[in-house]
Amino acid sequence: MSGGGAEPGSSTGAAGQASRRGQQGSHIRLEGLALAYGDTPVQRDLNFEIRAGSVFVIMGGSGCGKSTVMRCLTGLLPPRAGRVLVDGVSLWDAAPARRTRMMRRNGVMYQSGALWSSMTLEENVALPLEQYTSLAPDQIRAIADYKLALVGLAGYGHYYPAEISGGMRKRVGVARAMALDPDTLFFDEPSAGLDPLSARRLDELILELRASLGTTMVVISHDLDSIFTIADDSVFLDAEQKTMLTTGNPRRLREESELAAVREFLNRGLPDTEAS
Repeated sequence: MSGGGAEPGSSTGAAGQASRRGQQGSHIRLEGLALAYGDTPVQRDLNFEIRAGSVFVIMGGSGCGKSTVMRCLTGLLPPRAGRVLVDGVSLWDAAPARRTRMMRRNGVMYQSGALWSSMTLEENVALPLEQYTSLAPDQIRAIADYKLALVGLAGYGHYYPAEISGGMRKRVGVARAMALDPDTLFFDEPSAGLDPLSARRLDELILELRASLGTTMVVISHDLDSIFTIADDSVFLDAEQKTMLTTGNPRRLREESELAAVREFLNRGLPDTEAS
């Protein structure tokens, strides 16, 4: 694994990570961040922080730029202005080699799962380990099986993606995102396409992993049930003003926010509330 330290899956790495994250300090901080595609602005004046070991939700309506913000935080899209500080280091001002090391401290679960259909579940999870570590094949298989067990899929390593349910494929995506023992896990609309029971189980998995590993979780979502279940903190992005409107625990914001757009978003589906 790049950057030194314990190999993925080692008890030393997991224990050290949990200890660091348990301190609940600022892990990721955005300062004056602006994002755009060419001449088209997406978001501006983003200023918020993500505490270590928390479940942080980036929420807002369709087209507000949630996934674009995630692309910037994971090192895939440079900002038009501003900074992303990760443990005090500016991601986009870092030298390329250091930025690459910082990016490898992230794990990403994509909305579709993004599994290779021609590979078994074990092979899908093992892929990052094969690419970025010098571990022996038997060690890689052991870690891949361990990661599958963490997400409740022990014994499923020989299955192919087409042979399991959509909810299980999402879990495999989580296992692969955890392969390199990341400091931060990013989830892009994890409940999208799932039935309510599968979505609830995935929410429970996110909370279980945060509790056991101390990993910081950043979740892109517009699903209210999921948001209220898992979020410690959040930011609300507005598509019209192209900026953030507020931050805070979404359950508190639902009750106390003075912003009509925030109340309407967080009270969707409720009969005749003040948000209407």
